Amino acid sequence: MIPDIETKSAAEIEAFQEAKLKEALDYLSQNSPFYKRHFEQHSISISEIQTLEDLTKIPVTTKDDLQRFDDDFICVPKSKIIDYVTTSGTLGDPVTFALTDADLERLAYNEAISFACAGVKSEDVLQLMTTMDRRFMAGLAYFLGVRKLGAAIIRVGAGIPELQWDSILKFQPTYLIVVPSFLLKMIEYAQQHHIDLNSSGIKGAICIGEAFRNDDFSLNTLGQKITEHWQIDLFSTYASTEMSTAFTECEAQQGGHLHPELIITELLDEHNQPVKEGAIGELTITTLGVEAMPLLRFKTGDMMQAHHSPCQCGRTTLRLGPIAGRKKQMIKYKGTTLYPPAMENVLNNFNQLESFVIEISHNTIGTDEILIKIASNVPSESLLGQIKDHFRAKLRVTPKLEWCDKKEIDALRFPKLSRKPVLVIDKRK
Repeated sequence: MIPDIETKSAAEIEAFQEAKLKEALDYLSQNSPFYKRHFEQHSISISEIQTLEDLTKIPVTTKDDLQRFDDDFICVPKSKIIDYVTTSGTLGDPVTFALTDADLERLAYNEAISFACAGVKSEDVLQLMTTMDRRFMAGLAYFLGVRKLGAAIIRVGAGIPELQWDSILKFQPTYLIVVPSFLLKMIEYAQQHHIDLNSSGIKGAICIGEAFRNDDFSLNTLGQKITEHWQIDLFSTYASTEMSTAFTECEAQQGGHLHPELIITELLDEHNQPVKEGAIGELTITTLGVEAMPLLRFKTGDMMQAHHSPCQCGRTTLRLGPIAGRKKQMIKYKGTTLYPPAMENVLNNFNQLESFVIEISHNTIGTDEILIKIASNVPSESLLGQIKDHFRAKLRVTPKLEWCDKKEIDALRFPKLSRKPVLVIDKRK
């Protein structure tokens, strides 16, 4: 189930996207209060935007624009809206997104071809281990995509290893849709209750929300800890509410594939100009085929690298590598630039750690400070020293570390209305 456009040459894909871009610009100029104003304020004539390179003539759209002018992005009458979702608000106030029936159909198509990209077939059974409530787009998207693919889905929801294993043993799913660190809890429960992980029938896990690969696509510490016990394939998927599109790994597991019919991507530097090929930049997207709230040159805040070499799966589309970090969470610490995922990877090396949370703040002179709160049932000065040594070896700096009670950390990691664990608390203004 590879869409024909995903195997075309780079020139054919570019021409295809340029035609789609003209349609998107016409639609926005006619229907979007925000973009009508945007074009007028910046004296932009959309007829002059003929190529993907011409996009740089249009100022970018930011999360701040969405938060300030949310309703002005809606392009349809209220009577056409049939679903509302909200962003998770990781880097600011949540934003509401409206969807029409056509948008839900597009969402289903996106996830169906994304699951197929990872090797899921119509005869497979998937266990959904994320929430579908709390106005969460992802859970709904996964359900719609599996249904469109013709596969079966078991909606268990998040958490509770006992319930997850009960469903696995009872219904025998072949794939899990899951936050990867939760697989460690699944492994722990299985070992305690004498469940044979590798005869459970699970072939793979579609993983969301956390990185388990290094920049070269090898497994990082989290990925290694999962697969050393459970011999399943791990597939990375990157998506966001704003994009209404997913970048999912194929069976080659060398980055998430672009769907050219759904989205245009740019990687930009701090001056909003394209970075050189192979360099890390901020992912900036233009949605294609979205009816209610399409976005043009929207800066996602995610820093990553694109890979353009052909893939052994037959797709010729670009692939996005693991997220280096979020731009707003970049830390300048003792002369070193850090992103939280690098610190998480160091901490995941220590099985003795039960939980942790990273706090970023400004000190009295306005420079960045890092405090990592850690919990262990065997805290010791020796373990603390080992963690500090590992930080020095891997990142060249050692943040401040503080032993805390696990309940205190869990209260920070799982705020009441959050739909996913909070690993980073940024107190900087």
